[in-house]
Amino acid sequence: MRTYKTILTVLQGLLLLTGLARAEEKAEVSSPRHGVFASDKGQVVKYDKAGNVLLKFRTGSVHRIQQLQNGNVLCQSGWKKLIEVNPEGKTVWSYDAQNRNGNKGKRLEVHAFQRLENGNTMVVENGIGRIIEINKAGEIQHELKYQVKQFNAHRDVRQGHKLKNGNYLLCHEGEGRVTEYSPTGKIIWDYQVSLFGKPRKGGHGPEGWGNQVFNAIRLPGGNTLIATGSGHSVLEVNPKKKIVWHLKQKDIPGVTLAWVTSLEMLPNGNIVVGNCHAGPDNPQLIEVTKDKKLVWSFKDFKNLGNSTAASATIGVKGEVIR
Repeated sequence: MRTYKTILTVLQGLLLLTGLARAEEKAEVSSPRHGVFASDKGQVVKYDKAGNVLLKFRTGSVHRIQQLQNGNVLCQSGWKKLIEVNPEGKTVWSYDAQNRNGNKGKRLEVHAFQRLENGNTMVVENGIGRIIEINKAGEIQHELKYQVKQFNAHRDVRQGHKLKNGNYLLCHEGEGRVTEYSPTGKIIWDYQVSLFGKPRKGGHGPEGWGNQVFNAIRLPGGNTLIATGSGHSVLEVNPKKKIVWHLKQKDIPGVTLAWVTSLEMLPNGNIVVGNCHAGPDNPQLIEVTKDKKLVWSFKDFKNLGNSTAASATIGVKGEVIR
């Protein structure tokens, strides 16, 4: 009998420990609403709608996570390599930007990339000054030059997207501007992010200030949604460069925006915003309406931290613009 009770006690203890471990693996969500991919602490983490951790895999630094139609994800493994990872966490494709296509020995970083509909991959080479499209074997199929005043491998381009019209929309972080290029490299549209009359102030957190733009997506009507990075805000700008919507740092009660990063426009018109470097009192992801009402938030400072710059919602029905 004592042996049975001892075994039972041990099993109960193991179950308790397992429960505690699972609790530590769970993110805080305001309600079960979206599954999420997010990256920090050198890893990508996949969560279900309730915030439970489903998968982790090591990566190094990541500034973008793209979900692919085959169920895999495309992301960085540090600033010089891209990897495609399957649902089991196994790398099934990689591209070493530092050692391919004439880049060996050059100083470069890759922050912006995109798997295209034809299966090729767009890669923006910071410090090199070019956008390339490569096939599965890593061979260049198309290339063009982007324009900056002075190359900077870390700050030339933070995020960039190939648009449905064939042009490229790049966020030149170091110069605080969003620029649309034609396939030949001609500037089609250019928007300078404003400092709104405030002096620059260093720091990544809520106390800093700048226009180091992180991300921009083109909306179906032709407007551009912009995550201003150190500007602590999201702008919607029309083709004539007029701001038609502005989510400011403290427009959402109980939330302070810091370095604004990832952007998604959901089919219902709501916007999912990445809130990086805002500290543990703030969520790392929020969903807001165009009326600036908070409808969902996500926070995990156990598996993630204060540098969660890349994220993507999972399983939203309909087309998500990201």
